Amino acid sequence: MIFAKIRIVLVALAATVMVGELHAQDLMARQAPVDRKLKSIDSLALQKQIRAEQSLYPGLDIYPVWTNKQVNAYGDAIVPESYTFDLTGFCMPTTNTRITDIFGYRPRRRRVHNGLDVKVYIGDTIRSAFDGKVRIVKDQGRRRGYGKYIVIRHDNGLETVYGHLSKHLVVEDQLVKAGDVIGLGGNTGRSTGSHLHFETRFLGIPLDPAKMFDFEKQDIVADSYTYEKKTKAKTSRAVAAGEGIYYKVKKGDTLGKIAARQGTTVDRLCKLNRITRKSILRPGQVLRCS
Repeated sequence: MIFAKIRIVLVALAATVMVGELHAQDLMARQAPVDRKLKSIDSLALQKQIRAEQSLYPGLDIYPVWTNKQVNAYGDAIVPESYTFDLTGFCMPTTNTRITDIFGYRPRRRRVHNGLDVKVYIGDTIRSAFDGKVRIVKDQGRRRGYGKYIVIRHDNGLETVYGHLSKHLVVEDQLVKAGDVIGLGGNTGRSTGSHLHFETRFLGIPLDPAKMFDFEKQDIVADSYTYEKKTKAKTSRAVAAGEGIYYKVKKGDTLGKIAARQGTTVDRLCKLNRITRKSILRPGQVLRCS
């Protein structure tokens, strides 16, 4: 009799344990989709946060810092071997077309000119070239440097500099769209006449704006521009070069005109693009120039 009661108790306990195990397994099975959903929600929240940070600080994945102090604040930055900038969605910073000084070394002044000078008049409208965020709004004084200038970091990884302005119309950390008015043309700083000093930079490295912007045609040279890091044997300082410089054909262009503008030859253009001297050029066609 006693053994029978013990057996009943043991069977009941076993059944309880089995039910408990089944219940636990059931709960785990039910919880699994919930965990996956929570993980998905966490992932979406993280992606949303990353997108928000990228919109607040363009080029967050490239630039090491965000600072309002100086134009080139990236002396210790790791510069990629190459980087391609999307130039679509642009706006010309000024409707004026006359270039008064080009990019590069100027023997008569014995120094490098890090941008293009475009003839503008005091009070002319200056616009942001691309979407981005205003990093610097400063005034270096009447006879110093850029005078009143603005630096904008863009979503495509470029930074643009607008110098010698007469007035700032944006503030630091302000988000802007391509075409937004940011300032007025002027003659401030180290300037001998009213003009816009326009720079394009990547991690502080000056790039030639003429390889991206055609002020005469009021258009970009091509839909993209590739920066390739080069090093000079003596200085090991990074300089800009186009990995395959491209040119977008405009109405009225000929192979001769394009070759002269890009510093190459017609034969070279034909070879690079697998065309002949008799080939018909179409407006909008992109030619490789180097």
